[in-house]
Amino acid sequence: MRQLTLDVRPTVQPTLANFVIGPNQAMVAALRRQIAATDGSWLYLWGRPGTGRSHLLQAIVSESLTSGRSSAYMSAEPSGDWLLEQGQLIALDDIEQLDAAGQAALFRALIQAREARATLILAGNMPPQQLPLREDVRTRIGQALVFEIQALSDADKGILLIEHASARGMRLEADIVEYLLRHGHRDQAWLMSVLDALDDVSLSQARPITLPLLREILCDDSEPDLPDEAQQA
Repeated sequence: MRQLTLDVRPTVQPTLANFVIGPNQAMVAALRRQIAATDGSWLYLWGRPGTGRSHLLQAIVSESLTSGRSSAYMSAEPSGDWLLEQGQLIALDDIEQLDAAGQAALFRALIQAREARATLILAGNMPPQQLPLREDVRTRIGQALVFEIQALSDADKGILLIEHASARGMRLEADIVEYLLRHGHRDQAWLMSVLDALDDVSLSQARPITLPLLREILCDDSEPDLPDEAQQA
C-alpha cells in the first residue's frame, strides 16, 4: 500500500513571468498591450494542446484584475451564453468547442466590443479559417491580430522544466532534464505531467528525486498514470 502524504506543495499560479517565451516574444508583447487596451479590439491565439494557451489567458486575466479592471477567464462550455460588460476584459479559451448559444454570445461581444470599450482575447487549437464555427464568427475572429503559439526548443523546454520544478520547491538535476528530453515525449504538457508524477512519488515514498526514480515512474504501470497524449492546453 502506498503511503499517503499531505500535499504541501506550493500552488503555481499562471503568470506571464513564469511563461517560458522562447520564440513567442512578439505574441507576449501583444498580449501585454492588450491588457491596457480599451478600444474594442480582440486578439486570437492558437496552438496545439500543451503549448500554454490556457496558461497565457489565465495569466492575462490575473494581471488585468491586479490593475483593477473587470476581467474574466472562461473556457467554452455547452450552452455557454454570456454578456460583455462595459470596460471588461474577457479571455475565452477553447473557442472551437462553442455551441450555437456560445457562438451567438461571442458574435454579439465582437459587435459590441468597441462601444463597450472592452477587450477580447480568444484562444483555440487551429487557425481562424479552420474553426468549426459560424462563418460570420470565423470572419470576425480573422480580422484580429492572430498568433500561432510556437513550440519551444529543447533548450527552452529544459528551462520550463527547471522553473516549474523550482516553483514547486523541487530540485531538478541536469541528468533528469536531459533524460526526459532525450527519452520522453516532446509535448510540454506530457513533460509537466511526468514532473508532477515524479514529485508525487517522491513525497509519498519519502525518496529523493533522482534519475533511478524517474526511470521507475516511466516504466512502472503501478505509478501515477501518464497520458499518452497531452490533454492540457
